[in-house]
Amino acid sequence: MFMMGAVAGAVAVLIAAQKDFQVSNPGLEVTEAQMATLRIGDKGPEIAMKDPQGNVRKLSDLKGKVVLIDFWASWCRPCRMENPNLVKTYDEYKDIRFKNGDGFEVFSVSLDRNKVAWEAGIKQDELVWENHVSDLQYWRNAAAQTYGVNSIPATYLIDGEGNIIKKNLRGKVLINTLEVLKK
Repeated sequence: MFMMGAVAGAVAVLIAAQKDFQVSNPGLEVTEAQMATLRIGDKGPEIAMKDPQGNVRKLSDLKGKVVLIDFWASWCRPCRMENPNLVKTYDEYKDIRFKNGDGFEVFSVSLDRNKVAWEAGIKQDELVWENHVSDLQYWRNAAAQTYGVNSIPATYLIDGEGNIIKKNLRGKVLINTLEVLKK
């Protein structure tokens, strides 16, 4: 009798907790992510999403610049720890002329599902660049799906022609790469 009560209690807890978690098909998502794997030299697929003010921002609007697509979220501790380095790198390289693009931009794609938390993360970390986008779909973020992102932080460095030139650059490795790309 006690065992049946414990099982019933556990089932009730699971049903209540299920509301807080996204239902997904992990096997299907892995297959889709593998299919979406992009390689160095590939064109970076278009990203068109809304910024916090509701305006659509497009990756293609930054053509001619070297762009770091930064997949992050306000709840991601490693992302938040990397943000000060990214702010410093942006400030240092935003006006630099490169062999394959004039200026450096960051195009931040948030995997948040809560707009208030997303906006607070931008403000708290002083992410001063203009290009912040999200569809607030968490791991089902359309751009993350297209780019095959399965962990964050994740980055793609795009040249002035829109080609992927490097992946997953952070800190000193990003700075060294930008130094090599300078004219």
